[in-house]
Amino acid sequence: MNARELSKYNVGENLDQLMNLDPRGYGVCRILYPAARKAMGSSLCMKTAEALHAILSQDKRLKSEKAPVYIMTGFVLKEHECPETDGITGALLLARALVVAYGVTPVFVIPKKCVPAVTAAAPHLGLHAYSDVKKAESVSLSLAYITISEDAQKAAAETEAILKMPKPAALFCTESAGANAKGVYHNAVGADITSLEAKSDGLFNALKKAGVPVFAVGDLGNEMGMGLIKRHVEKYIPNGKEIIAATSADYLVTATVSDWGVYAVIAALAYLNGKIEIMHDEQMEEAVLRACCLSGMVDMTGSLLPAIDGFSVDIEKQIVALMRSTVEYAIAYPQNKWFDGVLEKGFYGKC
Repeated sequence: MNARELSKYNVGENLDQLMNLDPRGYGVCRILYPAARKAMGSSLCMKTAEALHAILSQDKRLKSEKAPVYIMTGFVLKEHECPETDGITGALLLARALVVAYGVTPVFVIPKKCVPAVTAAAPHLGLHAYSDVKKAESVSLSLAYITISEDAQKAAAETEAILKMPKPAALFCTESAGANAKGVYHNAVGADITSLEAKSDGLFNALKKAGVPVFAVGDLGNEMGMGLIKRHVEKYIPNGKEIIAATSADYLVTATVSDWGVYAVIAALAYLNGKIEIMHDEQMEEAVLRACCLSGMVDMTGSLLPAIDGFSVDIEKQIVALMRSTVEYAIAYPQNKWFDGVLEKGFYGKC
């Protein structure tokens, strides 16, 4: 390990720890993380960011010629039949990061109920939102969105149409409802919510089969891609055998809140590119979250007040600030000469 590798290692560890802070003491994040870490082999957010960076940084073509990145999200909650803020908020901020860092076109694959949040939040990201993918690809600072139905038959037809479009460079799923092996979708307490959820699993599987790298973020087990740690979820998570998603991602991030996992990936991308502006700030976090809530996205509690998974907008801003500061310092003070003395002692040779 050299000084650069030591810096990257510690940034990854810092971000992984921040995304798995557990203020409410729920404990699930600390159950999921060891299994995901074992599957990935190193820092979850950094390994995910490195893979995404490798894919996107090598494409030097004009924006109109670049392959898009599909972002799949949207988890509809049972009581009010509204999508939750977790997932869509992070997905929007990831879209901005990908535009700033790589000039690609993010294409959202979402339930129809998430469209108002995408169109309302896009201006807070400095982006334009289009329902026409080709239009979004042809102009600057833009994202696009495609919807997937809750009806299985309609979703199959929509999936077929999407697969006729140019293949994306990557698929990134976050807090996207995933069906179990029987095709049933469940919420956190094991209730059947199949009728509420977009049937996106077919597209996930088809893209993965076609060789598209698949990234996923989850915080329980019922999210798309979490099948990568299926046995662990079944053993240690309440209702795990029923809720575990059948889909398995190539790269998996687990966190206390899925959005926190996405923020950690964004922060890692900022570090890898040496540009802190890729990571959003607290003001943008609040603006996007408020726009989502005003568009009908609800907190886990059902409230329309700005919160994610029961955590207030203030805590969300604090998490963002800590992640941003962590990376900002690492960019500002790269490979200081005293790193060499630390490395000479050999401790980090074991990492």
